[in-house]
Amino acid sequence: LLHLVIGGELKSLEGTPEFEDLTKVDLVGAYPTYDDAVKAWRGKAQQTVDDALMRYFIIHAHKLLAPGTDEG
Repeated sequence: LLHLVIGGELKSLEGTPEFEDLTKVDLVGAYPTYDDAVKAWRGKAQQTVDDALMRYFIIHAHKLLAPGTDEG
C-alpha cells in the first residue's frame, strides 16, 4: 500500500487546508505502510512544531489509485 507524506505552510488554520505556495510543498516521501508514514510524518511535524502554519499530512495514495478498496 502506498502512503505519501507531504507538508508545507498553510494559508490559514481555518477550514480545508490550503497551501500558501504549492511550489514549496515538501514531499517527504512515499512509504509502503501506514506505520512507516507515521514515523516520517512525526519526525517532520516535530521539526516544525514552533511554526503554527506549517503542517504535514499522510495521504493514503492507495485509496486514490483504487477507490472503494480497504486495507483489510
